[in-house]
Amino acid sequence: MISSNPFLRGLSHLRVERALAISYEDDCPLTYLPLHASQSHLLDNQVNLHPCIFCDAFALITEGQQISRDLEDQCPSTGIVRTIVYGLFAEELGRRVHIADTPSMEAARELIQQLQFETGHYSRCWEISSGHLTEAALQYLEDVADRRVPTGMLFEAFRIPASKAVGVKLIATPWRSQHLLAVDGRTAEQLYRSHLHAGVPEPLVKVLHMAALADTRLLIFDPDAPVLDGLPICEA
Repeated sequence: MISSNPFLRGLSHLRVERALAISYEDDCPLTYLPLHASQSHLLDNQVNLHPCIFCDAFALITEGQQISRDLEDQCPSTGIVRTIVYGLFAEELGRRVHIADTPSMEAARELIQQLQFETGHYSRCWEISSGHLTEAALQYLEDVADRRVPTGMLFEAFRIPASKAVGVKLIATPWRSQHLLAVDGRTAEQLYRSHLHAGVPEPLVKVLHMAALADTRLLIFDPDAPVLDGLPICEA
């Protein structure tokens, strides 16, 4: 088994989170906290430069706001909101990543547009060496492409004219269980087993599932293409 997935690239799930920069005691650095969900509707001008109470998890604006006794008891500290920041966060290989802080929601959204394509996805098409497949797996893929009959297995193969390359269109990605159950009625493990049961060579199944897990849509195997770092080469 390969522990990491070399098809995973870049940042995903870009999102904006509003935080309050709060001063509370002399010589203490600002603390950055989100508003409690009960006050998330408040506009910036209802929050900025206003007194608040807070705990380690959230803050509550006290001026002009009604706060339940239960929430008030959870917030032992008092302070002043000095400014508001809109943090841009994402996920990278399953980890939460803080990218930047911006002064407004508009600035944060503009930065998101600069970081992502219109589809919101990076690396949805890969061209890699056909050396990542065994001869048997590559021959199987070429046979599927030549038959031109739908496989019914969430992938279709096709030839590249005037080339030794063969391509694969991956369908209903990403092949994660939660997503697959909604669109296909199978878990990722069940789909993996069904591919093997249908006679798809296991080296091809492994590569396709790794690519689909990373939400790749097009995968092209070409003997002249570069090797994908981190993906094993099959012996001749």
